[in-house]
Amino acid sequence: MNALSREMVKELAKSAEVLAGDEGVSVVLIRSDQRHFCVGADLKEREGIEDEQVTEVVSAIRDCFNAIAHLPQPTIAAVHGSAVGGGAELALACDLRIIAEDARFGFSEVSLGIIPGAGGTQHLPRLIGPSRAKELIFSAKILNGLECREWGLADRVVPAAELDHQAARFAAELSINAPLALRAAKRAILRGLELPWEEALEAEGQAYDGLVSSQDRIEGLKAFLEKRKPGWRGR
Repeated sequence: MNALSREMVKELAKSAEVLAGDEGVSVVLIRSDQRHFCVGADLKEREGIEDEQVTEVVSAIRDCFNAIAHLPQPTIAAVHGSAVGGGAELALACDLRIIAEDARFGFSEVSLGIIPGAGGTQHLPRLIGPSRAKELIFSAKILNGLECREWGLADRVVPAAELDHQAARFAAELSINAPLALRAAKRAILRGLELPWEEALEAEGQAYDGLVSSQDRIEGLKAFLEKRKPGWRGR
């Protein structure tokens, strides 16, 4: 089920820390080889623990997903089976989502007496707008993959049998591009969302200027003029 137990969250956070420092990784693909992408919180583990411990557990999940959201590389979630509650929040922490047609995706928290607490109330309105986000969260509505596309939650929707192949292709489409440029573009987008317009443009300019003296920029220009594929070095 890939429920978000304390141990699983620790492992995810550790992986995010390693990836953040790995300059050899251009794109991160988060997927599951189990029946579900992630069914959310491990409610069996939470049964019987003290309120203070629950708060600590949710805080750890929030910090973990925030680390994933701020990985320097572009991230893709490949979603099949159920991605509900914390599972949906994990998918939203990624930059892009490819979702199986028959997946189950949504925010069931209010039906359990809680709210999305791992970034869902912040990522969702930024992605699909406040009004639509409120409807999904307030109704605890569960969507299939095709409905996710209609709601603006899915970047691509594919048959379940093709998900792994199509997700790998999706990642490959991104990773043929310059790794420094991918990171700079993501940094500029994330930073700009937090700033007023003029400051956001300044942040974009800083991200661009950081690439001007890179070997990859020179290589990209040469490859274009020589009509060949560039050989990126990541520096």
